[in-house]
Amino acid sequence: MGQVVTPAHNPLLADYVEWLTVEKGRSRATIESYSRDLGQFLVWLEARHTSVDDVSTSDLENYFAHLRSLKAPSSVARATSAVRGWMSYLADEQLLVSDPSQKLKPTRRGRSLPKPIDEVVMATLLDSFPRHSPVERRDAALLEFLYGTGARVSEVVGLRIEDLDFDEELVRLTGKGAKQRLVPMGRSLREALRQYLTPSGRGAFPSPRPVANVFLNHRGGGLTRQGIDLVIDRRALEAGVDRSSVSAHVFRHSCATHMLAHGADIRVVQELLGHASIATTQLYTAVSITSLQRAYRDAHPRAVK
Repeated sequence: MGQVVTPAHNPLLADYVEWLTVEKGRSRATIESYSRDLGQFLVWLEARHTSVDDVSTSDLENYFAHLRSLKAPSSVARATSAVRGWMSYLADEQLLVSDPSQKLKPTRRGRSLPKPIDEVVMATLLDSFPRHSPVERRDAALLEFLYGTGARVSEVVGLRIEDLDFDEELVRLTGKGAKQRLVPMGRSLREALRQYLTPSGRGAFPSPRPVANVFLNHRGGGLTRQGIDLVIDRRALEAGVDRSSVSAHVFRHSCATHMLAHGADIRVVQELLGHASIATTQLYTAVSITSLQRAYRDAHPRAVK
């Protein structure tokens, strides 16, 4: 999911985006979200040598199942809406013979459980590459940050140098609705950030203009959501980790689930992740219980008949 196709790369997508903008009056944020969701859908189709003209209902079902294994339910719902809307538009414009999304089975109600990365696999991913070059130091700090704070990818994109407090070992994150919260800076994250925030780390990136973002791209600008996806994709490939099972949101899932599995109070995890409702955090409790039950069955001599 690291690659991206933009409206500039696909005329059918460009026409739809223009229609959403001009005819439907959708907001800029909605247009950007839909463009990103549909771009990822096109990348997925290309990897399977399928064009938009040939998309079947089965293809859509497989794609949405793939999304549910990687993303939060709200993100899957938005992506589903984007793809359904595009398929309907293409059929109405007679650019498709029929709308394959009309035959989709009704979406199940309820929220799917997150699928965290195994702790051993996470350690392999984080420790799989050296930390000598500027890019290696940036990538190490980025992955440690995602796992160490459980931050949303949008919060990482917006992270500024002044949000890091090494004296108090705290990070200030700005979440949904511009709400701010403080999260601890653990030892591994602190060391990775210190190695990155040096003249031979972040200071070695080009600086055509002053940029306050913590994480920079190869041009010296702020690293984008797509850039973060590419970093994760590349490092997972190098570590021999299944790339389809790893995303920025999976790091967030893993942070919460692993903390709960090691005895963290659910209210603490709620505060760490910035959840408005404890019900959202309780999803991770269910995952932890599942892991506990599995470990119990494997370890207790009288657990299995």
